[in-house]
Amino acid sequence: MNNDVIYGINGPVITVRNTDSFEMMEMVHVGAQNLVGEVIGITDKQTTIQVYEETTGLKPGDPVTGTGAPMNVLLGPGILDNIFDGIERPLKAIEAQSGAFISRGASVSSLDPDRLWSVTLTVKPGDRLAGGQIYATLPETPVIEHRLLLHPDLSGVVREVKPNGEYRLHDTVAVLEDDRGERHNLTLCQQWPIRTARPVAQRLTPSIPLITGQRVMDTLFPIAKGGTAAIPGGFGTGKTMSQHQLAKWCDADIIIYVGCGERGNEMSQVLDEFSELIDPKSKRPMTDRTALIANTSNMPVAAREASIYTGITLAEYYRDMGYHVAMMADSTSRWAEALREISGRLEEMPAEEGFPAYLPSRLAEFYERGGRAEVCSGGEGSVTLIGAVSPQGSDFSEPVTQNTKRFTRVFWALDKALAYARHYPAINWMNSYSEYFNDLDPWFKAHLGEDFVAYRSRISALLQEESSLMEIVKLIGSDVLPDDQKLVIETARVIRVGFLQQNAFHPEDTYVPLEKQKRMMEVILHLHEKAKEVVAREIPISKIIQLGLFDKLTKMKYDIPNSRLDMFDTYLRDIDDKIGALLQ
Repeated sequence: MNNDVIYGINGPVITVRNTDSFEMMEMVHVGAQNLVGEVIGITDKQTTIQVYEETTGLKPGDPVTGTGAPMNVLLGPGILDNIFDGIERPLKAIEAQSGAFISRGASVSSLDPDRLWSVTLTVKPGDRLAGGQIYATLPETPVIEHRLLLHPDLSGVVREVKPNGEYRLHDTVAVLEDDRGERHNLTLCQQWPIRTARPVAQRLTPSIPLITGQRVMDTLFPIAKGGTAAIPGGFGTGKTMSQHQLAKWCDADIIIYVGCGERGNEMSQVLDEFSELIDPKSKRPMTDRTALIANTSNMPVAAREASIYTGITLAEYYRDMGYHVAMMADSTSRWAEALREISGRLEEMPAEEGFPAYLPSRLAEFYERGGRAEVCSGGEGSVTLIGAVSPQGSDFSEPVTQNTKRFTRVFWALDKALAYARHYPAINWMNSYSEYFNDLDPWFKAHLGEDFVAYRSRISALLQEESSLMEIVKLIGSDVLPDDQKLVIETARVIRVGFLQQNAFHPEDTYVPLEKQKRMMEVILHLHEKAKEVVAREIPISKIIQLGLFDKLTKMKYDIPNSRLDMFDTYLRDIDDKIGALLQ
């Protein structure tokens, strides 16, 4: 442990004259209050440190103490059903200690050291363990079993095993002897540096979809488990709302939600919602499988930069247990702004729009930590990364959005015009895309039949055709169009209003299973094909519209319960009967 004193202070960045005392990326304690900081630069003249707390009151000559270890987080039971700040300090425990406002230098253990956990040992003396393998389990929440993993850097033979029973976080439950003969006490927790990715046995192709229950995402722009997605959109377009909906309904086992630089009232709304929400799978509170990291816009800017890495490290830890984890980062634009501010303090050469030149590599490092993998504990796990982007003025050509597009394979582009028209989710089907079709189509064909992929292609084609026709309609009106083109516009309206638009507050429409999504497409396309036959006989399209079938299909998402998919057959018969009568 090394000691030195502050030489200069510039916002969250401080400098120290001595360059021999510290190592790059080392965690340090600054000032009399032991503020947490990290070494981010060393030259022959000075050491540069970024401080993760407010530096008001610090002055030259105040002590700086090194820890000899990189910036890390504590991993163990108690992460779920908890709320942390950007450097994994538990906000509930800090509130109990210092009130509604976090006092500087607040030192509280990330996880409760006194709580007793009912531990079941899964090894016996003489067993050989490799890094990442399980040596004990315990019920962390009523729905999630916490599996205690051997630190990835350790391996050896188990020499002692304690009996099953109640243990605290730092109690020894087994003793491991490594190949050098050194003994290591195995407790209920371990530490891991946040900027280092945890190792896996083998990376796997992302070939299983993350089912969200949101039709525009599942059908038109699907994401794989272990995939990466961006949700860009201007102010008020529904980024946070979309991520809330994904967190509530996607079929991941565990949710890590990082509120990075968001407004305080928005984060408090998130915390209130999650505490009241009932998990549709377990019928238990949603918090039983959720960890929240809250770093609001008025918190220190350096901690905002660290919060993303804290979140991804927690996600990797649960992936290593064999869980499918979804991490929501809201928003990476605020994180990039924190990078820009710190870069400015360091007087680095700015790149496009003032962002540092290393912005693309930092984004790449973050998104590369997602993925589906065979894990050392046996089985497989995944980390799906969904990052919101907040481009100023909805300008998707700005650097954060453009660089995010390079490293994510799904792009759910939110549209201001759709949001203001109350079309939820406001995902623009012309600007969005998914690159997972080749990986996921075999799964869709195996579980939903060949029809699903064919229906999706025809729905997309109709929306594309409508977009082209609307350019003509804007210029000369719709009256000049032939009836077959008017039919395309009418069918596309049903697709937009009856299929893509979804009501998050309606019990039958907030989550829609894939089978119902397929049947909805089937009915819409069946009406389109039957109507084409009518138009081909030169019967006016107005006669078809008068039947009320198009309006009926826009309401079927509400009228057909998720548990009564047989009702779609009635709709198909109704279409056949009414169109058949018209043809006769």
